[in-house]
Amino acid sequence: MSIRPDLVDCWIFRLRPEPAAAPPAERLEILLLRRSPGRILPGLWQPVSGSLEPGESVARGALRELAEETTFGDEAIVAFYDLDQVNAFHEPTFDAVVTSAIFAVRVRPDVEPHLSREHDALRWVSAAEALRVAIWPAYRESIRRIVENLLEPERAAWFELTLMGARARL
Repeated sequence: MSIRPDLVDCWIFRLRPEPAAAPPAERLEILLLRRSPGRILPGLWQPVSGSLEPGESVARGALRELAEETTFGDEAIVAFYDLDQVNAFHEPTFDAVVTSAIFAVRVRPDVEPHLSREHDALRWVSAAEALRVAIWPAYRESIRRIVENLLEPERAAWFELTLMGARARL
């Protein structure tokens, strides 16, 4: 039996090019987006997040949400990853347990997002700052997974997907 998630989350990160000799963890920047007023959870710093459309694949839904909320398209993406994480949480506004499949995207260091109306601010932060700002434990776990699994190319290859959502490493 398979379970289709209600939501997808997509964490965005990049590696600053300088100083080139610095380890990737020191060059890592994670993008946080602040939810706009008038929405559920206004002021929350979060990754890209949204619902799947009917018939849409889970991975393609994550990339669609990425483009809708940041304008990052395929040309901005260095790599697309499945974080091997699915969150389940109680959402009082729906009076239900909601599930979310979690992805990450590494973008080029020279690209900047353009926000949709869903968010009113953005900031690129270090992993330590992202962990400090992240409210939900699942967010902190996602950030740790990026640091522990996606900065080392040999390990990251196991999590990488094609932009169509297939496993990149066969």
